[in-house]
Amino acid sequence: MFVRRSAAVLAATAVIGTAFAPAALADESPSASPSTSPSQAIATGLYGSTDPTYDGVWRQSLTLLALHTLDVKPPADAVDWLTGQQCANGAFAPYRADASAKCDAKTMVDTNSTAVAVQALEALGGHDSVTGAAVKWLKSVQNEDGGWGYAPGGASDTNSTSVVIGALTAAGTDLEDVPSQERTPYDALRGLSVPCDEDGGGAFAFQPGKKGGLAANADATAAGVLGALGKGLVTEAGETSKDTACVGGDSFTRQEAAANGAAYLAGAVAKDGYLKSALAGAEDQPDHGNTADAVVALAAAGRTADAEKPLAWLAKNSRTWAAKSGPAAYAQLILAAHATGTDPRDFGGADLVKQLGATGPAGADYSSDPRDENTATEEKKDGDDGGVSVWWIVGVGLVGGIGVGFLISGRNKKQQP
Repeated sequence: MFVRRSAAVLAATAVIGTAFAPAALADESPSASPSTSPSQAIATGLYGSTDPTYDGVWRQSLTLLALHTLDVKPPADAVDWLTGQQCANGAFAPYRADASAKCDAKTMVDTNSTAVAVQALEALGGHDSVTGAAVKWLKSVQNEDGGWGYAPGGASDTNSTSVVIGALTAAGTDLEDVPSQERTPYDALRGLSVPCDEDGGGAFAFQPGKKGGLAANADATAAGVLGALGKGLVTEAGETSKDTACVGGDSFTRQEAAANGAAYLAGAVAKDGYLKSALAGAEDQPDHGNTADAVVALAAAGRTADAEKPLAWLAKNSRTWAAKSGPAAYAQLILAAHATGTDPRDFGGADLVKQLGATGPAGADYSSDPRDENTATEEKKDGDDGGVSVWWIVGVGLVGGIGVGFLISGRNKKQQP
């Protein structure tokens, strides 16, 4: 999720020590062309063939999360690749070409790679030692305001704080009891919510500007909605909500902050059905990845009706973007489908699951839905030789419901003065 800014920009940002977001990883603009390094392309278990330097752990984790929503068991080497990227202190870097080498002061570990890996491995289960160490590290680098920056010690930002919230929630951590100067992660998010009476009121800013002002950022808002709700990257539709009035003041709740952000996103996609890129020179181009993130956020906030139009736009227009962008893009679309109860195997006529599987290692069956097989087993158990099983009738009803439901990636942290 949130994988947008170019690798070149991200690398430059890392060199000068500025806090940046993980998703900026490989250039996923429509004009991007894959960059493959021979040594990196043959990394055993890794999904995708593009340079993983800035997004290896992020793309792998997002892929495993997407497959988990489909009950598709990933190849063992894909999971091993991810766990093998962890440093001894529990943190993850975006990618370590030589995972056998010890991490040192030059290893660029970050909160986002660590948090998304925790979410993926907690979903799969059976990796308590890995996730336990990662959670301990995340807690150790929490800022005094309750939030997290991309790099340890960096200023808190909405995206990083939100993805860490998702990780800690997945690990069963009480977020109201994460010690940091008596400030919680939710306090940090509320502090990054644009005041209702200002331009873009209700949205989340990525970070305060140089003068302390908060500028609405759609990418940060999609992340902030999930974070304020205490949810991770995998979510289902929340209780239906149509709240439109922005709630502000000194004591608004995290749920109200999430509702404010969702209302902002609903307005942002209402006209065209998609969000536009914030990258310099591409302001008028659609941002497919951010639109998918917005669909997930809207669904999580209970605004499924507002998610229909952008979801329909993605189903119609995302095929070329996903094919060029690779596994993280397919995973984003699958997570959007999951959040809205849409079939990812028939997404605008495309089978996202097969397409995602084609980018990765052998060893998994992406051609069929294991849940269909489970249903068939139950039908056989509950039916008799000469009658029509009740489970068959229910199954037909469910399939029909899915069919008429919702038929219808570098993250740009654009700072304002």
